[in-house]
Amino acid sequence: MITRTLGKSGLEVSAIGLGCMGLSHGYGPAVDDKDGIALIRAAVDQGITFFDTAQIYGPFTNEELVGKALAPVRDEVVIATKFGFSFDGSRTTGLDSRPDHIRATVEDSLRRLSVDSIDLLYQHRVDPGVPVEEVAGAVKELIGAGKVKYFGLSEAGADTIRRAHAVQPVTALQSEYSLWWREPEQQILPTLLELGIGFVPFSPLGKGFLTGAITSTTSFSDTDLRGSLPRFTEQARAANQGLVGLLSAIAARKGTTTAQIALAWLLAQHTEIVPIPGTTKIHRLQENAGAVDITLSGQDLQEITKAADRINVSGDRYPEHLQRMIDR
Repeated sequence: MITRTLGKSGLEVSAIGLGCMGLSHGYGPAVDDKDGIALIRAAVDQGITFFDTAQIYGPFTNEELVGKALAPVRDEVVIATKFGFSFDGSRTTGLDSRPDHIRATVEDSLRRLSVDSIDLLYQHRVDPGVPVEEVAGAVKELIGAGKVKYFGLSEAGADTIRRAHAVQPVTALQSEYSLWWREPEQQILPTLLELGIGFVPFSPLGKGFLTGAITSTTSFSDTDLRGSLPRFTEQARAANQGLVGLLSAIAARKGTTTAQIALAWLLAQHTEIVPIPGTTKIHRLQENAGAVDITLSGQDLQEITKAADRINVSGDRYPEHLQRMIDR
């Protein structure tokens, strides 16, 4: 596995990381601990050194799982987690990035992960009730105390990134980016490149859609968030098959899979992009890791991008109430 450095920070990670959310949250029932641990350790065997979790995944159980799985190789990996939500027991009650809350919940994350320091700590969502300068200042204090090493933001807009970066340098922004969702190309990616901030795309395979495994007839369980997303209605899935068809045709020509082409395209957009696809299946993990070995020529990239430009992806990314939690 080749490595990449996130921006100017010097934080070196595998070129593809592992998004661990789906092992505990969001895409159906949580996997058994033994299966989750086996998958995370298989990722280590594949050369993956970058693992992404968050307090809200579960809530809490994903951090515990990641901590258990990576304990034997703690010094060889980079663990990222996130703060920014309030909880009533295990129920999420809203956004909360007040400095006192950040400090308290980071202590909880350290305990659940069984680590002395969090490698990369993201604000999970921008809190309109707390100036981002206060958030960055709180994380700066945690870095000074040795409890956090690097600071990140998730789904933040360009102005918010600049304001936070002026207080505490931002190492990475995590936001959705793929052939399925290219909005970051407009303002976010240029801002990151200007400031020397790495980009960590989540859902780089369009929440599974770009693998070709999801069709208009696919059904989702009650615990699978995709069943509530406008882009995953039956009509939208049928309308969006053209994008999968494009990737499938190129994959057939290259002797690869559609998922690998989608990831290879993303990796080729810039050397400081580190996607974090998630999976619960070891063979999919191996497939995703193999994308780093695929070389797309300039002609390939131009063909993919131009063809994708002509496809209007149907359906909003999130329902309105979730969209309001994203800072533009």
